[in-house]
Amino acid sequence: MSYGNKQIVSFVRRSARMSTAQKRALENLWHKYAIDLNDSLLDFTKLFDNQNPVILEIGFGMGDNLLSLAESHAEQNFIGVDVHKPGVASVLRCIEEQQLSNIRLYGDDVVEFLQRAVVDASLDAVLIFFPDPWPKRRHRKRRLMNEKFISILARVLKPKGSLYFATDWQYYAEEVLHIMESNEQFGNQAGKNQFANRPEFRPVTKFERRGERLGHKVFDLHFIRS
Repeated sequence: MSYGNKQIVSFVRRSARMSTAQKRALENLWHKYAIDLNDSLLDFTKLFDNQNPVILEIGFGMGDNLLSLAESHAEQNFIGVDVHKPGVASVLRCIEEQQLSNIRLYGDDVVEFLQRAVVDASLDAVLIFFPDPWPKRRHRKRRLMNEKFISILARVLKPKGSLYFATDWQYYAEEVLHIMESNEQFGNQAGKNQFANRPEFRPVTKFERRGERLGHKVFDLHFIRS
């Protein structure tokens, strides 16, 4: 997304220490399970060697939800996108250890990934759980969920494809609810102006537990692409 002449992103690349095992995973497993962008759009059939549905998780963190879904749903394919290298490295290790053939990772900006690599109407679902809420007013322009990004999601989701979203910041939840309901390409599965129940497949994450300790309520959304 752009703000004036300056490119605004929804994340900050924090320098983080990585263990020797994490560094080794990036070096040895990246070529096997990660996606590098080139001038061609991705062919999911070739990427996964099957025609199974493809689910995208944006901001998978340490991969608890992504790995759990891939292990329990071998009939589906999963792509995880996250910019933080320690988490990417840890998930690479788990993919190798668990011999999961239905996960691929991308370790950079999801906007660039969707714009450069993903074919129109090719994703069956998008999962966005506990993205950075950027709570300070001066930082809110960094929030991932805005009109432009939701239009990108509408382009890459298949008709009847699902968008799942969760946050423990009420004002962010209300903002996303308003933006989603203002987009005629999406329908709220919980009903007009309503939040959804937590989907059964979404585990309680450390972010959710932290929010609960702080007294935050968790808000879920489920929209379907028309």
